[in-house]
Amino acid sequence: MPTISIDDKEYNTDDFSEEAMNQLGSLQAADAEIARLNVLLAIAQTARNAYARALTEELPEE
Repeated sequence: MPTISIDDKEYNTDDFSEEAMNQLGSLQAADAEIARLNVLLAIAQTARNAYARALTEELPEE
């Protein structure tokens, strides 16, 4: 009896319609994609910070 919590309420997924299961699968896929994109964003932000530091070191002194 798998359960899932939605809006602080527990639901038994065995009771879900096929369409509800499809929507749940889509929701889970979207959550996974958001997590993957957040990892990529963190990588890009880290790289940007490194490039900014490197640029600062290359700027002419006043």
